[in-house]
Amino acid sequence: MPGPPTPPLVIGIDAGGTKTDAVLADGSGAVIARARRGGANLSAHGELAVEKTLHELIDETLGSGPLRPDVICLGIAGSDREEDSAVVHAIMRRIGARARVLVTNDALIALVAGAGLGPGIVVIAGTGSIAYGRNRDNHAARAGGWGYILADEGSGFWIGRQALRAVVRAADGRGPSTALTPLVLEFFGAARPEQLVRQVYRDYLNPSDIARCAGLVQRALGAGDLVASHIASVAADELAAAARSVLRQLELDGDPCPVIMAGGAFRAVPWLQDALRTRLSGLVRADDIQLLMTDPAIGAVRLALAEARGEANLPTYKTRDHFAV
Repeated sequence: MPGPPTPPLVIGIDAGGTKTDAVLADGSGAVIARARRGGANLSAHGELAVEKTLHELIDETLGSGPLRPDVICLGIAGSDREEDSAVVHAIMRRIGARARVLVTNDALIALVAGAGLGPGIVVIAGTGSIAYGRNRDNHAARAGGWGYILADEGSGFWIGRQALRAVVRAADGRGPSTALTPLVLEFFGAARPEQLVRQVYRDYLNPSDIARCAGLVQRALGAGDLVASHIASVAADELAAAARSVLRQLELDGDPCPVIMAGGAFRAVPWLQDALRTRLSGLVRADDIQLLMTDPAIGAVRLALAEARGEANLPTYKTRDHFAV
């Protein structure tokens, strides 16, 4: 007689602009192994680098033993765009360890990590920014996610760039003096604002590098700096506007709805957390707006387990003119 079915093994991967996490879990969701590498964003890093990063992560989580995953769920920015989706699926066919592969956007796995498989929205402010959600009809909507050249307002990159601009404007006399100046100069190891040109354009051109400056705005806020206060306030306004857009598109405003705040900018500038709660008051309860305390890769694990059970049901956009970058 055949024995009982073997519990599934799954891998959940969160591929971000700054870091990529992978988690190997058993059929109960218990974590067996973890691995981390640098960013794996097609737009920022290119196909070959993304494939190398994902391949290394899968190999590390499986180790040298005979383990083979039944399902791999990858959450990666750009998977909603047809051309990027084709590239990512081709990568996973080459490196997928003969597993079933589920590819979705990184916003969905963050939402599932914080709110489970039900309706809700997630506001991500990492290197980039996006608001994403789904409703009870399993329809999805998003606002933002257009990348750092077109948008990404309120993201770590956007906040860091505004800090840099404030410093050079103050140096020119085009803007007010700011407590950000000594903080930025110290961060870049520069003695004068003029030296920022060489440092930034030589060593800090990647959006993830500029995003590391976001924490300086929080420090200047603590010193009562008005320039930093303005930057943080506009960032909160933009993130709230994205959240309101998704709530309206999905007709979730006014209903009990979990709102998950995810991404490094919310930790680098914790002021944003209460600011977002204030700006969304009247649309959702303040208690329903929570900082994500679980790795987004765990959301990918949950989706992979649902796929292993034959129960995965990815949401579909209400309109197809929405793409995530």
